[in-house]
Amino acid sequence: MTEYLLFPGRHHVLTRFQGEFLKQFAERTVVWAVTSANHRTTKRNPVAFDRREAAIERFSVAEGIRSLVVGVVDTPPTDEFAEVTVKAIEAGTDDLVRLTPENTVVACSTPEVSKLYEQLGYSVIGVEPEGTTRPWDVLLMIAAGNEQWKELAHPATVDVFERYALDAHVARCVNDPVVGDDGGLTTTRDYKTYADAFETAADRKWQQIKAFVRPGRILDIGCATGATLQLVDRDPRFHESDLIGVEVARHLFAECEHKKEQGLFSNPNVYFYQRNMLGSAVFPPRSIDTTLTLALTHEIWSYADGSRPDTVQRFADALYAHTAPNGVWINSDVCGPDEPDRPVVLRLDDSDGENPDDITELESLDDPATYVGKLSTRARFFQFAHDFRRNANVPFGYEVRADGLVLRLADAMDFLTRKDYVDNWLSETHEQFCGLNFASWTTVAERAGFTIDPSSTAWRNDWVVDNRITPVASITTPTGDPVDWPVTHQLMIARR
Repeated sequence: MTEYLLFPGRHHVLTRFQGEFLKQFAERTVVWAVTSANHRTTKRNPVAFDRREAAIERFSVAEGIRSLVVGVVDTPPTDEFAEVTVKAIEAGTDDLVRLTPENTVVACSTPEVSKLYEQLGYSVIGVEPEGTTRPWDVLLMIAAGNEQWKELAHPATVDVFERYALDAHVARCVNDPVVGDDGGLTTTRDYKTYADAFETAADRKWQQIKAFVRPGRILDIGCATGATLQLVDRDPRFHESDLIGVEVARHLFAECEHKKEQGLFSNPNVYFYQRNMLGSAVFPPRSIDTTLTLALTHEIWSYADGSRPDTVQRFADALYAHTAPNGVWINSDVCGPDEPDRPVVLRLDDSDGENPDDITELESLDDPATYVGKLSTRARFFQFAHDFRRNANVPFGYEVRADGLVLRLADAMDFLTRKDYVDNWLSETHEQFCGLNFASWTTVAERAGFTIDPSSTAWRNDWVVDNRITPVASITTPTGDPVDWPVTHQLMIARR
């Protein structure tokens, strides 16, 4: 008699059909290999492993099935998926369960996955025949708000979803316009590079903002790796404060939780949420004393769902709503120049790299960073224009005039402040640094109800100007008069 029935899958939703199917194997132990167990709050994997496991256990009791539930971490597509899963089950049961073709039958309806198990010698039986509503179809019904999902899902899933409000959570994840299938803003983003940059910049940013932070409930939206909250944690003024981080990107959120598990925070009241703040309200009204948005608001603008002005206003309105009386919103980020539409002539060095005749579709390259890194500054401009227009959905108009490029000052600065970000080029060209200038951002905050503190200011990063821009670029008026480099950053202190 075969001892085990291996049932691999993500198992976000269990169905009534699965209950009837598995009753046939009541004499065997069903081994639920829950794949992508380390993922949650993504389009592909919205439900956390512990919730999936809870539903499976309730399902097993209800159907009289003996089950073992083992989480399998997400892996890139591989022909060794079946072998990896079997080994993960051995590790997850401390080697008490060893699945072999002699003692195990695999239940799977995905032909590609079934083939991998068959190549290892396992017998495979299908679960859902053609025409049967599959679990993922039920999950999409939940995301669409179709209440008929409850008629197809097993009562165990319905119970867990209702108790933990997972139907709303699934809808928020699946329908999120910003976050990709695997919980990132873009599929091309190198999160290690981003994490390193955030860690390096945290102390500098903290020195800039720490005088304005109010004790109480301190919220860092877009907290990245939690580096700024670590600095708040070390400041004795905030010893009794609650420190709250919100991060939408799965990779960065995981690092925040890892730091907390390692004991890198002395304050026990440190909490992290993986959430897109544009999706819905996260905190009760008037409950937050300090909100930090560091290098975030340009992303709110860039990844807006629909009208960008409406999106950033909605974001500011939500911040005002959750800010306590006498609370503060501290915004430190890039911004556009004071005169964004001013026409300028931009001249760029073409001797510092290669100058190909044509633009390259970078997605077709194995190593876009190396290719862009070899381009001259001038050639990099034309590549940027091509990628920026389609990725950020902006006009980015310019005219070639002799050795100069005539364009808006804001567009010139969008290129010049991003031209050296070759490691994340495709990701960076989704974002617009100069969509709004400082005056526009303060207007957004005032419309929400905030009062702008006199300490607020726009400023220029002279290190970037002196070391990255001036050596390879210059700007003049169309008549040839020199133009000073404009502001590049803002510090806005908005009080309620």
